[in-house]
Amino acid sequence: MAIHTPLLRLLPLLLMLLPSPLRDYLSPARHELGGHGQLEARHPIIIFPGFSCSNLEARLTDDYTPSLPHCGALKGKGWFPLSTNPWDLVDHDYIPCFEEQMSLVYDPVLNDYRNRPGVETRVPNFGSAYGFSIKIDGATEYCFIKLNKKLEVLGYRDGDTLFGAPYDIRHAPPLPGQPSEVYSDYFGRVKDLVQHASEKNGNKRVILVGHSFGGMIAQEFVNSTTQEWRNKFIKHMVLIAPTPPTGLTEVVTNLASGPTVIILPKVTAIALRPMWRTFASSILSMPSPWVFGDKPLIITKHRNYTAYDYSDFLTALGFSNGLMPFMKRVLPKMKRIDAPMVPTTYLSGIGVQTPEQEVYMDGNFDVAPEHVYGDGDGSINLVSMLAFANELHRQHLESNIYFNFIKIEHATHSGIIVSDDSLKIVIAEIVRANW
Repeated sequence: MAIHTPLLRLLPLLLMLLPSPLRDYLSPARHELGGHGQLEARHPIIIFPGFSCSNLEARLTDDYTPSLPHCGALKGKGWFPLSTNPWDLVDHDYIPCFEEQMSLVYDPVLNDYRNRPGVETRVPNFGSAYGFSIKIDGATEYCFIKLNKKLEVLGYRDGDTLFGAPYDIRHAPPLPGQPSEVYSDYFGRVKDLVQHASEKNGNKRVILVGHSFGGMIAQEFVNSTTQEWRNKFIKHMVLIAPTPPTGLTEVVTNLASGPTVIILPKVTAIALRPMWRTFASSILSMPSPWVFGDKPLIITKHRNYTAYDYSDFLTALGFSNGLMPFMKRVLPKMKRIDAPMVPTTYLSGIGVQTPEQEVYMDGNFDVAPEHVYGDGDGSINLVSMLAFANELHRQHLESNIYFNFIKIEHATHSGIIVSDDSLKIVIAEIVRANW
């Protein structure tokens, strides 16, 4: 039996008070028709995917010296997919070659990262909202696939009003003034894509939508541009569970015991650890001491490590090679949060068990740790996302620029763009950004 209340009777009137794009999206009549409808005030959208979604291609030149004979089988044969289909790597016994060809080399003189000699790489399908691939079996709705389909229901079309900006997951956006050959090129391409998307759509400003690591990259891109350019070309930025510069505990766990964000069939995280530690992205977003303070992050029988103890921690890991890039590239970034200074919506899950301390009681980093849990979205700690959101809000408030932080109960870091409940909120905010 239907329940009638004064509030429900007022719902049609309340809907009429909303701007038309959001009213159309939320109206009961629209959902009775299966959720189909067109969003008239469409601003073009550019998608920045999560960490594991972008693909990488490689080309081997004569300068490449393989560690195993079959690793050089593709030398001189043009571009080939390096990180698209994990099962191909297993079926062709290419895992050792993958690790070798994916690894980076840090140049202390240039303070930058580069490929191994003889290995050239590129990110394919730049510009397409479907230029990503899902690396986990059965996860058919991840990497914006489900979100893109929802946007298509609203009238968005790939290459017309909907675009994508995949990136090389191994590299990390630098601070202004720091060198990064890869990101200098990438940010230039994104800038061209934004201008192209705007011009293709009657010079409408563009909405940037980024998830996880892609959310951080979207913000870093905006911060690399002038305020005049932002005002002209950026309508709104929607950050969905972005990786915060304030850091997260999961990063130190990945350094210690291998990555949880790269999953290969039949390959342990420990086996991928040497490769992972060569990435610039592996030491980015370590928990900031200005947020996490003196609370132990890593607990062992003989020594605890806080966010103030990274030099000792990296040495204990046998990763002293990471000290110089950490000191030169990461530590200065921890002290600096630059708000994007464009209208911004930040959505994140809360109320999910999230590791905030890792226990290696025997001091053996070759085994998985025991977790001590706190609040967050399963990956990003609540204390970090709140510190990040508060700083963005403060800077935007001082400049009278729109900022909204939306906390979604029980939405996980990955599930926030897949779960129907949280995805509806995300889509509603994208619609709202079209006002």
